[in-house]
Amino acid sequence: MATKNCPETPRQKMINMMYLVLTALLALNVASEVLESFRIVDTSLGQTLNNVKRKNDQIYGAFDMAYRQNPAKVKDWKDKADQVKVKTSVLITKIIDLKEQLVLASGGVPLKSIQPDFKLKEEPFIVNSKGDTIVMKKEDDLNTPSEIMIKQKKATDLRNLIKEYREYMVTNLEAGSPLRENILKQLDTPDGRIDLSEGGEKKNWESLYFESKPLIAVVTLLSKIQIDIENAETNIISTLYSQIDAASFKFNRLGARILAKSTYVLEGDQFEAEIYLAAEDTTQQPEIYVNNTKLSMRDGMGIYKATATHEGTFKWDGLIKYKTPEGNIKPYPFKGEYQVGKPSVTISPTKMNVMYMGVANPISVSVPGVASQNLEVSVSNGGRMEKNGDSYFCYPSKLDALGKNTAISVFANTNGIKRPMGSMAFRVKEVPPPLATIAGLNGGTLKKEDLLVEGGVFAELKDFDFDLKFHVTQFDITVSGAYVKTSSSKSNKFTDEQKSMFGKLATGSMIYIDNIMAKGDDGSNRPLANIFFKIK
Repeated sequence: MATKNCPETPRQKMINMMYLVLTALLALNVASEVLESFRIVDTSLGQTLNNVKRKNDQIYGAFDMAYRQNPAKVKDWKDKADQVKVKTSVLITKIIDLKEQLVLASGGVPLKSIQPDFKLKEEPFIVNSKGDTIVMKKEDDLNTPSEIMIKQKKATDLRNLIKEYREYMVTNLEAGSPLRENILKQLDTPDGRIDLSEGGEKKNWESLYFESKPLIAVVTLLSKIQIDIENAETNIISTLYSQIDAASFKFNRLGARILAKSTYVLEGDQFEAEIYLAAEDTTQQPEIYVNNTKLSMRDGMGIYKATATHEGTFKWDGLIKYKTPEGNIKPYPFKGEYQVGKPSVTISPTKMNVMYMGVANPISVSVPGVASQNLEVSVSNGGRMEKNGDSYFCYPSKLDALGKNTAISVFANTNGIKRPMGSMAFRVKEVPPPLATIAGLNGGTLKKEDLLVEGGVFAELKDFDFDLKFHVTQFDITVSGAYVKTSSSKSNKFTDEQKSMFGKLATGSMIYIDNIMAKGDDGSNRPLANIFFKIK
C-alpha cells in the first residue's frame, strides 16, 4: 500500500540498492572471533561424539556377552540392536561423507599431501570415513555450503534420511512412552518460525541452517546432528538390552518360594523371610503355615520371623494351601534353613574397585559362615583368577574403564550345592605411565657434578602400589647453551658421546630428553613424557 501511494524516486531506489549491497558485504564479512568459536564448539562436539561411541560399543559388547551365555534368550533383542547399529552406521557415514564433500569443494587438502612441517593445530580439520584427515582451508566460505546443501539439495536429502531414521528408531518403542517422544523431538527437523523483521518470511529447515552459512558453522551443525543420532542409538539399544531380562519372566508351573532378607543373621537379630507362591493368582491369596501357625500376609507373601538366640544352622518347614481354578485346595510343602553367627564385618572401598592390566591384582574374598576352601571365585571378560592361600590374584585380560563387563563372582559349595554368593563389578585400567627421571628428578634444575655421576635415564611409577617395574629402552638428549647438539641412546644408559657433552656444559645450559620409550615387566612398551633440566 505504501509503495502505491508513495512511488520510489530514483534516489530512493539507489539508496535501497546500496543497502542491499552493504547487507551482502556484511554477511560475507564473518568475524574471526565467530569462526574461532565454531572451531572450539566443533572440537568439543568431536570429543563428546567419541565418548558416546565408546558407550555404545560397551552396550553392544554386553549384548555379545549375553548372547554367548544364552543365545535363545538374547537372540531377538540382539537382532534388533544389530539392525539399529547398521542403520546408525549408514547414516553417520553419509554425514561424514557430506562433510568431506563440503571441505574438499571449498579447497580442503588431505593432510598426507601437505608438507611434513605443517602444524595441524593451526587450522581446523575433519576426519573422513576412511580415517584420513582433511585440513579445512576456507572455514569462512559461504558459497560452497549454499551451493552443495541448497542448490544440489543435499540438505533436503539429509533431512529425508534423518526422518526415515527417526521413524525406524521409534518402532522399537511403545507408543506414548517418554523416550519415544524424546527421540521424536531430538531428531526433529522443523522449519523456522515466521520472522516479522524479515518481512514475515518463513525459512524451511534447509535454508535456516545451511544457506549463506560459513563452512565451519555447517560442519559444526553436522557434528551436532551426529551426536543427536548417536544419543538416540544409545537410548534405543539400552532399552533393548533392558528387555532381555524383562521379557524372560515366563511361568509354567506352581511352586513354593522362600525369599529371605538374609540366610545369615547375627546373634540377637531376627531372621525374616517372605514366603509366597510363584505365579500366584492376584485375585486370591494362599494360606501359609509354619510350624502349624498361620502367617500374616503382605502383598500375597507370608512373613516369617524368628529370633536368633545362639549360633548354628536352623531348619524350618511349612505348608502353602492354594485354591486351584477348579476350587480344590492343593498343598505345597516347603523347607528352609538359616545360619546364625557371631558378628563380623568385611569392609570394601566401593570407590576403589579398580584392577590394572598386566599385574597380579590381590583380591580378598570372604563369606561369613563358609570356609574359604568351599568358595569358588571367577572373573568375567576373559580374565583369570589364581588362588594364593586364602586370597586370590586376578589377571584381567581386557580394558574396561567403566566396569560394565568385568565382575568377580563368588560361589559357595554347601551341602553339595553350588550357590551364588554375589558379584562385584570392577573397572580395568592400564597401569599409569611411569615418569622419566635423572637423579630421581623429573625435571627442574640439576648440578653438573650430579649429572656427571648419573648412569642414565630411569622410569619410575610414582605412588603405584603394585610391584611392576619399567626399564627405559631408548632416549634422545639435546643440549643447548654455547652450542646445540643431539645424541641418541638405545638403552637407559648415557653413551660416551652424551657424557662428553655433559662435561662441556656451562651454568645455565639446558638439557632436553625426549623420544623416551620404556618397557614394563608386563611386556608393554610406553612412550614417556619429555623432561628437561637447567644446569646450575
